[in-house]
Amino acid sequence: MDEIKTDRENVNEIAEENSGQGTDQTNYEALYGETFGKSLSIGAVITGTVVQIDAENIMIDVGRKMEGSAPLKEFLDENGNISVSIGDEVEVLVLSLGKNIRLSKERARSIKVWDDIIKAYQDKTTITGKVLNRIKGGLMVDMGVQAFLPSSHASLSQPTEADLEKLIGKKIEVTVIKYNRKKNNVVVSHRDVLEQERDAKKKVLLGTIKKGDVVKGLVKNILAYGAFVDIGGIDGLLHITDMSWGKLKDPKEKVASGQVIDVKIIDFDPETEKISLGIKQLSTDPWEGIEYRYPIGKKVKGRVTSLTNYGAFVELEEGVEGLVHISEMFWSKKIRHPSSVLKDDEEVEVQILGVDQKERRISLGLKQTTPNPWDLLNQYYIEGAVVDAKVKNVTDFGVFVSVDENIDIDGLIHVSDISWDPKVKNPKDMFKKGDIVKAKVLTIDSDSEKFSLGIKQLEPDPWTQIANEHPAGSIVKGKITSITDFGAFVEIAQGIEGMIHISEVSRDKIESLAEVLKVGQEVEVVVLRVSPENKKIGLSIKALDDTQTRKSLQETSKAPDKVATNLGDLLKGWQKS
Repeated sequence: MDEIKTDRENVNEIAEENSGQGTDQTNYEALYGETFGKSLSIGAVITGTVVQIDAENIMIDVGRKMEGSAPLKEFLDENGNISVSIGDEVEVLVLSLGKNIRLSKERARSIKVWDDIIKAYQDKTTITGKVLNRIKGGLMVDMGVQAFLPSSHASLSQPTEADLEKLIGKKIEVTVIKYNRKKNNVVVSHRDVLEQERDAKKKVLLGTIKKGDVVKGLVKNILAYGAFVDIGGIDGLLHITDMSWGKLKDPKEKVASGQVIDVKIIDFDPETEKISLGIKQLSTDPWEGIEYRYPIGKKVKGRVTSLTNYGAFVELEEGVEGLVHISEMFWSKKIRHPSSVLKDDEEVEVQILGVDQKERRISLGLKQTTPNPWDLLNQYYIEGAVVDAKVKNVTDFGVFVSVDENIDIDGLIHVSDISWDPKVKNPKDMFKKGDIVKAKVLTIDSDSEKFSLGIKQLEPDPWTQIANEHPAGSIVKGKITSITDFGAFVEIAQGIEGMIHISEVSRDKIESLAEVLKVGQEVEVVVLRVSPENKKIGLSIKALDDTQTRKSLQETSKAPDKVATNLGDLLKGWQKS
C-alpha cells in the first residue's frame, strides 16, 4: 500500500452505512490488526493498484497481498468506456473491512473534493469547476460536488440571460463563499476571481499608463452623457463630447455595449483613479485649416442637422457645422420658421459666406445658390410696363399679385392704386384669388424689396382733366353728396368732389346749411380753385347771385388767360358789396 489518507470524521458514518455488511473497525483490528496495522481503517483514503477487471467490479491490491473490490461503474468515463487498466494506481475509500474489503473511488474523490473545498474556503484560494446548467437564480457548477453559483456572482456586473448562457459548458475559476458538508451544499463566486484579476491588472495599469496613451478598451455601460470603458482593469469615462468632433444626440450613434474600441487617455488622476477618454482625439481637429478648405464664395453640399427659429445648422463634414440664418434662406419669401422649407437630414447646397476658425463658426447662405429674382425682375420688367398679373392674395390694404411664374416675387397693388375713385375702400369686394388683372409697374426697389403696381394708372388722372376742363372761374353743375357744419360736398364728375364752404353759399348769414341745401340737390357753382396735387376743389354759390358777376365770368370764360385776374377783381367786388 503506497499511501493512506484518513478522514476520521467519516468513519462512524461509513461504518453505519455498512452495518451488517462486514466487520466493524474494532473487531477487525482485534482479528487482523497485526497483519494490516492500524493505518488501514474504515473511512481511510488509500492508493492501490488495479489487478483485475471483471463485469461488475474492479479488484484492487491494497497491500500485503490483500485485495478489495470497487464497483466497475465508478471507473467508466462519459462515453461509458472503462477508464483504467490493470497496473494503474487509483485512490479509493475503505468502506468496510473483513474477508471482503469494499472500496469506492467516488467516495474517495468526494472526500478529496471536500478537503479542497474546505481548504479553499479557509485559505481564500480558488477551485476549478465546470458550469453544468442554468437553474433559478444562477448556475450549477461541478467541482467534484455540485455547487451553486448565484447570478450576482457570475460576472463583474449584473449579467444578462445571454451572459449566463455563454458560461454553460465552460471551466471557470471560483472561490468558496459558503458550504455545509452535512447537507452537501456549496455556494461559490466567479465574481471574486474576476475582481482579483481586475485589481491585479488595475495595479499594473495604474503604474504604466499616462496622459496621451492610446489603448484598447471594452465598452461596458452606455449612459445619456457618455460611456464607461474598461481599459484593462479600470474604467474610464468616454464623454459624449469626446466621441466625435461633430454633435451627437446619443452615444449609441458612436459606440455599442461590448464593443472593443481604441481610445486616447486625455486626462488621468492617479490619486482618484479617474480617467477621461476620447475617440475624436485620435483624429485631427477638422477646424484646423478650415478657411483653406472652405473659402468664402465656395458652393458646397451639406446635411441639415437641426432647425431653430433663427435658421438651420448644416453639417459640411464630421465636426464642421455652419449656420444658414433665416435671412439667407430665400431672396423674397418671408418664412416664419425654417422647418416650413427644410427638414432634418435633408441634403442641401449652400454657399460659404464667412469663416471664423477661432470661434469655430461658419456662415452659410442658401439663397445664394439660386439666381436673385430681383435681378431677373429688373432685367425683364421696367417701370411703366403694363402686365397681366395673377391675384395671389387679397387683403384690406391691397392685392398681392404675381407677374411671372419663374420669378418668385409678389407685387402689391395698394388700395390707393386700384381706382381714382376715393369711394373704393375694400379690395375684397372687387378681386378674388386667381383673377387675372392688368396693371402698370410703378416701382421695383431691390434694396427695399418693394415691387408695386397700379391699376388706376392705366387711365388718365381725372384730377388733371378737371383742372384742364374746369379751371378757376368756370361754372359747373353738380350734385350735393353730403352736408357738414362747415360746408357741402358736390360731385362735379364721377369720383370728383369739390367743397362749398358755408361762407360761399350766400351773402346772408346762414345758421344751418340743411335749411338751404339738401343731399342729392343739383346746384350750379363757380370753381374758385383747383389743386390736382391735393385732390381739392373749392366751389362757390354766392358768386352766382350777382348778375354782373355771371356776365363777367361768361366773358372771361372766352379768354382763359385772363380768368385768374378777372376772378380776383370779382372777388374784390364781392368783398366791397
